[in-house]
Amino acid sequence: RIHSNHNTLSLFNSRVDNFSVETHNEIKTSTWKWRGYSIRYQYSGTSGPALVLVHGFGANSDHWRKNLPVLGESHRVYAIDLIGYGYSDKPKPQDLEQDYFYTFETWGSQLNDFCMEIVKDEQVFFVCNSIGGLVGLQAAVMDPSICKGIILLNISLRMLHVKKQPWFGRPLIKSFQSLLRNTVVGKYFFKIVATPDSVRNILSQCYYDTSKVTDELVKLILEPGLDPGAADVFLEFICYSDGPLPEELLPLVKCPVLVAWGDKDPWEPIELGRAYGLFDSVEDFVVLPNVGHCPQDEAPQLVNPLVTSFVARHTPSPAS
Repeated sequence: RIHSNHNTLSLFNSRVDNFSVETHNEIKTSTWKWRGYSIRYQYSGTSGPALVLVHGFGANSDHWRKNLPVLGESHRVYAIDLIGYGYSDKPKPQDLEQDYFYTFETWGSQLNDFCMEIVKDEQVFFVCNSIGGLVGLQAAVMDPSICKGIILLNISLRMLHVKKQPWFGRPLIKSFQSLLRNTVVGKYFFKIVATPDSVRNILSQCYYDTSKVTDELVKLILEPGLDPGAADVFLEFICYSDGPLPEELLPLVKCPVLVAWGDKDPWEPIELGRAYGLFDSVEDFVVLPNVGHCPQDEAPQLVNPLVTSFVARHTPSPAS
């Protein structure tokens, strides 16, 4: 009986703690003008080391909703919508005078400028998922003075990169990409993908625990994808087979890197990802058991402490 009361009390305290976290570490939303474009970002926390969270392909800063308020208890945390994604502007590639606008160089510049103009901290930690990992690495290479450390969660291996395509398959892949990018086929393909059922099916492939693929998650991924211009961004990026690879950027990074990998990721196999743990800049390779491609959302109970300990390890203690 005493044991039962103790459990009830623990449950009550847990709920009180959760309530206080939600009320004192709310997620706030704002916009920032970057090169004339409107960029959405979210933030939480008022003190401690600065973190910027960078989402993956087709996602947005809402994908960090389980991390922002928790990490905001002891950090200043920001999550940004990369240009072309979420509720940031989506300029049409056809209207811009360059072959490819949606590149890691563009997003790397956006991330560094965001740190300088909004975060305004001497040094910032990047926490990145999927293609966001390449954005973080690119930004750190472009301006090493900004980034103090990077956590890569299931970074994209970029298996469709021209350097990773078999020579005999390159003409076929290039023709297919041209078909998607330059004809009505691409818009038709996007129309099939941009539905609740399709988004749910795609997420259920890359999440090992499919109970985490909720209606809320489907909605937060899908809704910004219905904005004007979203289809053009989607098609532009899946046809982008150039730019840097993780293995090209990692040797150039001057800050410490931690690579963490959900071992049930069907898109970015951990067997290939382990090679990134061998680079000098990578201080640790952490396996996240029974987790898929988006660990921050599927297993925040593993990711949030990992981020906190990495940041603490690389943040000097204030003088007493």
